[in-house]
Amino acid sequence: MAAAKRPSVKDVAALAGVAVGTVSNVLNRPDIVAEPTRRAVEDAIATLGFTRNESARQLRAGASRSIAMVVMDVANPFFTDLYVGAESFALERGYSIQLGNSGNSGDREQQQLAAFEQQRVRGVLLAPIAGAESVVERLREHGIPTVLVDRVASDLEACSVAVDDVEGGRLAVGHLIAEGHRRIAFVGGPADLQQIRDRVEGARRAVAEAEGTAEGAGSGPVELVIVPVERLDAGDGRDAAGRIVAQPVGERPTAVFAANDLLSLGLLQGFVAGGLRVPEDIALIGYDDIDFAATAAVPLSAVRQPRREIGYAAGELLFREIEDMEAGAPHVHQHVRFVPELVVRRSSSAEAPAA
Repeated sequence: MAAAKRPSVKDVAALAGVAVGTVSNVLNRPDIVAEPTRRAVEDAIATLGFTRNESARQLRAGASRSIAMVVMDVANPFFTDLYVGAESFALERGYSIQLGNSGNSGDREQQQLAAFEQQRVRGVLLAPIAGAESVVERLREHGIPTVLVDRVASDLEACSVAVDDVEGGRLAVGHLIAEGHRRIAFVGGPADLQQIRDRVEGARRAVAEAEGTAEGAGSGPVELVIVPVERLDAGDGRDAAGRIVAQPVGERPTAVFAANDLLSLGLLQGFVAGGLRVPEDIALIGYDDIDFAATAAVPLSAVRQPRREIGYAAGELLFREIEDMEAGAPHVHQHVRFVPELVVRRSSSAEAPAA
């Protein structure tokens, strides 16, 4: 049996025949409200059994006009663009936004969030490292709404904004298969990141789809090899390239799908240093389509994420939840998922323009 709906400030205002702001004044500054109006509101409160949302009250009383955003790697332009998008929306609402960098460290993520709690920010946009359940619960207990960014959170009591990474992985590997590659490496990690798991799942779907067609089956089986890395940066990309270059020619993949563009840039550097030509000896495609991808020595193919749009949408969801909390209204969590786009450049196709 469904629980009864908790009466809200809006319900009280409707019953008393006054504005929501008047109810707020009765709750917080009753001395400025005319006695007949105050009595009407108090009667409506008693009739409905309304109780104020204490966490929302504390939020209003002590919070600054700022929100916070915590990302995994501020050195990655992908997260910088997310921040710019969120900042655009915050500024439209007259708020500032503070940026925290977890540096791919769970402990540092906790430290950043604790600091923002102490600063009484109105809400948090979080690109979590791994499990976010305890983080979201703790912030909610402190009256701080949280929206997950770059992470689908349909299993959590939180709003989220992300890209369909399964589809992104499918697009990337499907493109490489269409270019004739049958031995493809996925370079990415750590494996406990949902984004990585989803992109691998998409890559495997592309392989299954290719092998399920008469044309694909006639070209021979497709092998997907996982090349793990600890970090999603250019340094680990160069290290992965060294491992791939060291393989015998007959066992070496002819194409690589990198989990993000920083890895892709490092892979490109490592392949060139190892004497491999891109795309003639080995094709390469990344993920995100940061600005550096198009301007690399060999322009890099990528699965494009609408980075600033993701940040802006996350800001919208966060402010909706803040407004609902402060009004004592129920909030329905939403999960926005953008569709990625394949951008083909020289690194994965000899037919693509050189620039």
